Amino acid sequence: MKQKFWLFGTGVEILSDEKQSGGLYDLIEGTFSPGVETPLHVHNQYSESIYVLEGEFTVYLDEEVIVLKPGETAFIPKGAPHVVAASAPVPSRGITISSPSGFAELIRLTGIPYKPGSDGSEKNDIELFMAVSEKLGDAILGPPGARPGNQVN
Repeated sequence: MKQKFWLFGTGVEILSDEKQSGGLYDLIEGTFSPGVETPLHVHNQYSESIYVLEGEFTVYLDEEVIVLKPGETAFIPKGAPHVVAASAPVPSRGITISSPSGFAELIRLTGIPYKPGSDGSEKNDIELFMAVSEKLGDAILGPPGARPGNQVN
């Protein structure tokens, strides 16, 4: 049931969603280019766990800065503002588990379906992304580079 998409230049693959898990979780694989990071955001309907396969991710969570290397994981509770950044000089790849399901729906509704030879340069519809995010209980709190709490970039 794998489905591949581009979401703001990041390759994401839905490995398992609400159909397979009965709504308990989504399992998503993502590959971030070096230096790419999410905007400051919050998930109000689901928690998120990140497991690193390759490269390195830095998670900015409340007052914490968590650097994750391959084989390491971080838990982001529901309602916690956070940023996930690819901090290695090479592409970083990881698995996200969102519980309960919700993230896969956001990807399906707003992502650009992957086509062989595509490079992720096609632009996502930011207005659609914001509307679907709000419907699913997610909120963008700041642009890439913004940090939760008193952190400074």
